[in-house]
Amino acid sequence: MLEWPLVSAEVASGSSARQETASERLLRYMRMGTLSLPTLPPLALYVHLPWCLKKCPYCDFNSHEWAARSDQRGTPLPEAAYLEALQADLEASLPLIWGRRIHSIFIGGGTPSLFAPASIDRLLSMLRALLLIEPDAEITLEANPGTFERERFWAYRQAGVTRLSVGVQTFSDEHLRALGRVHNGGQAVAAVEEAAAAFETFNIDLMYGLPGQTLEGLEADLQQVLTLQAPHVSLYHLTIEPNTYFAQHPPVLPNEDRAAEMLDHLVARLASEGLERYEVSAFALDKHRCAHNLNYWRFGDYLGIGAGAHSKLSYPHRVIRQVRYRDPQRYMKQARSGQPLAQDDEVARADLPFEFMMNALRLREGFERSLFTQRTGLPTSLVQPELEQAVTRGWLLIQGSGETEFVRPTEQGFDFLNDVVSLFLP
Repeated sequence: MLEWPLVSAEVASGSSARQETASERLLRYMRMGTLSLPTLPPLALYVHLPWCLKKCPYCDFNSHEWAARSDQRGTPLPEAAYLEALQADLEASLPLIWGRRIHSIFIGGGTPSLFAPASIDRLLSMLRALLLIEPDAEITLEANPGTFERERFWAYRQAGVTRLSVGVQTFSDEHLRALGRVHNGGQAVAAVEEAAAAFETFNIDLMYGLPGQTLEGLEADLQQVLTLQAPHVSLYHLTIEPNTYFAQHPPVLPNEDRAAEMLDHLVARLASEGLERYEVSAFALDKHRCAHNLNYWRFGDYLGIGAGAHSKLSYPHRVIRQVRYRDPQRYMKQARSGQPLAQDDEVARADLPFEFMMNALRLREGFERSLFTQRTGLPTSLVQPELEQAVTRGWLLIQGSGETEFVRPTEQGFDFLNDVVSLFLP
């Protein structure tokens, strides 16, 4: 067993405990516990590239403006140094996922398309050398139209990316300025056209409920999406998140009734064009669902590397969550020294039903009852009272019998999903 040093849970919380080796950490994860997982879930990989050209006023993700500091202005991104840190991070994590295959990869941010195609090529080559990646694994890269250059998306495809997610948000120049985006509507159209030419499947991110947005303006955005024939669309309602510029300087947004009207309009129009709402915020044509996100919603495992990345890893008797250091400079320093983790916690047994339902009930098709035990190691009888309560309230349907029963949200349950999952809070 390799002996890369990792920061222990005690070190992460501020004590002076000795660093764990990878072997010691794995032994801690493998010891007896109160759960009994019959099988391990599928495993995905998330890679976080943290820099953006500009921090959007609504964004609460771990993204950092490059050249925001005076000592960074005029200097290129430290792509090579960051890739070295990612490799050190992954090498330190290998003993924890030994022998497991990667079913999908998602490169998110930040703005991953700030990285040159040669850097993405180097990243994917490194991942292939260190990991067991399924031959048909979906590999998604997030791209911003503000970083778009002709042929750039083709180069990402040649590097091995199989799916692009384009952060359009809106095609309206007025609303793009209000959102603090660095691209305009023309650039958004050009970027999507290039994505469609280079990839068999791609996604458009679209926001609604924008400052001053009308139903007519929303329809114009939607018509552009349909004209570009996007096979997958992710919808996001603009919300004011804490610790953002909009939280300090809130814009005037459409009220809840108007926002609900907008969502109803979007759902109906997308459905009429064959884009099925397979998840609360995701719509896709047949065979264009996002495999990586489906793994999240089915409570699968994922290893996250990069600044601020999160992991969920399962073992026979416990489920573990990890968080990397958020600040890119500190992350690179910690990763190179074999200590990328800022946090390392076991998910409490009492929290698992809520965490599972919070994910699985986002899917229109719901989940097979046996999946609850497979993913949490808990008996389904533990959540039977809450399931019955949700059925009584008209929020869930239970079809079939025994462990082959299928649990899925009703139309009302889909609309009041927060109320449904709150039934499973510990």
